[in-house]
Parts: sequence; structure tokens; C-alpha cells
Amino acid sequence: MTSHIEQFKIHQEPFYQPKGNEVELYQAAYAARLPVMLKGPTGCGKSRFVEHMAWKLGKPLITVACNEDMTASDLVGRYLLDASGTRWLDGPLTTAARIGAICYLDEVVEARQDTTVVIHPLTDHRRTLPLDKKGELIQAHPDFQLVISYNPGYQSLMKDLKQSTKQRFTAFEFDYPAAELEVGIVARETGADPETAAKLVKVGAVARNLKGHGLDEGISTRLLVYAATLIKGGVEPRDACRMALVRPITDDADIRDTLDHAIDAIFA
Repeated sequence: MTSHIEQFKIHQEPFYQPKGNEVELYQAAYAARLPVMLKGPTGCGKSRFVEHMAWKLGKPLITVACNEDMTASDLVGRYLLDASGTRWLDGPLTTAARIGAICYLDEVVEARQDTTVVIHPLTDHRRTLPLDKKGELIQAHPDFQLVISYNPGYQSLMKDLKQSTKQRFTAFEFDYPAAELEVGIVARETGADPETAAKLVKVGAVARNLKGHGLDEGISTRLLVYAATLIKGGVEPRDACRMALVRPITDDADIRDTLDHAIDAIFA
């Protein structure tokens, strides 16, 4: 069991730059084993924050990237047929509940609502997980915690969490860092010089100001790191910006031209 737990542990510190007192607040939530919900735009550091906290707390982390085809069995487990007959295979949520891991359901609203209902008994005083197909009721390990994330900017009536689910969680609101913090993050993550990092953050600010005016989502901190990585690797800065910052986020020619002109001005 120990080796099974070790494979889910994070042994090297994932860099995370706190934006406020979220580290202390998360520690308080974990101490009480309260479930946590992270809300914020794509690429603003939600997943990195969970990884950092799992490392800081010394707890195993099991991450599930949710999608619309995911069934309850994908989370909980299923019987498999093999040469010797049938055998039960635990899903990631069941494994986390058994070994006392932090289970992180990334972009949970992508999963069907009938799938997310299975997490309810784990998020209240019961802390149980019924395996109906197996006829087993798992009492979650004392160290188990459930964390979910989603991007409110992408939600619609068809894709949103039910109130009955939302009100089972404590919540953090994430956003892109303030400019000076983001410059430090980009420089620290890539080894880019502060001047280059500052220019990239300026490009990010231009794109974020276009959100709702032709762009569904601004340039994420993650994409700024990609651009800085390309520049560090010898790619000309304007080419790196177009490749990492503009082309991934829009197919609209006018928006693309606007951002390209901003890049030319900033990296002139």
C-alpha cells in the first residue's frame, strides 16, 4: 500500500506564487477536511495551486481531467473481464478515498451531471462512497479530500454545477495575477529576463482587455510561460508571441491583426 501511495506523491516542489492568503486558507480547509472548489479562467494557476498544496501537505494527489464522455464508472470503478474471469478495478475517486489522497476533479462541469452526483456522499458528514455495482460502502480515509475546479466564464445553462453540488464546497476565486507578480512568475518559470517577461505580460494585458469584445478568453499565464520558453530557446520574440499567444486563442482575422500589431509595438 505504501508504494501505491508513493506513486501519487509529488516529490519536487511545484512553483506557485501566492496572490493573497489562499495557501493559509486552503490549509485550514484541509485541516477540517472540507471539500474545496476553485473557480477561475483557463491557465491562471488553479491546477498548479492544488499540486503545490499537495506537495506542501505531503499528501498524494490524484487528478482527473473531466470530460463529457466520463461516466460514473470512470470515477468509481468497474468490473473487467480477463482470462481468469471478472475482477474489480477501482476508479481514481475510489482509489483516492481508500488511500487518503487529495482527489482533484479538473473542469468538473465538463462531466455529465448524473456523473458528478456520485461525489455527494463524500462531501458531507458521511464521507462515504457507495460502490453499487460491487455492493460495498467505502468510508473515506481520514486524509481524503475532494477538490474540484471549473471556469465560470465558459459556463452555460447546459454546463453548470447544480446548487446542490456547489453548496457542498468551500470556494476560492482565482484570476490572473497582478502584472508585477505575473512578470515574476514568467521569469521564475522560464529563466527569461525580467524585461522580456514584462513585455509578454503587457501583451497578455492587451488580449485580456479584448475579452467580451471578440475574445472568449484572454491570454493565460500558462501561454505567457510558453512564449517565454520559446524566446529562451532562441525563437524571435514576435514569432514566439504569435505562435504561443495569438494563434491558439483566436481564428478571427481582425482580433489576430490587433494583437499582432500590439506585439510589434511592444517588441519594437
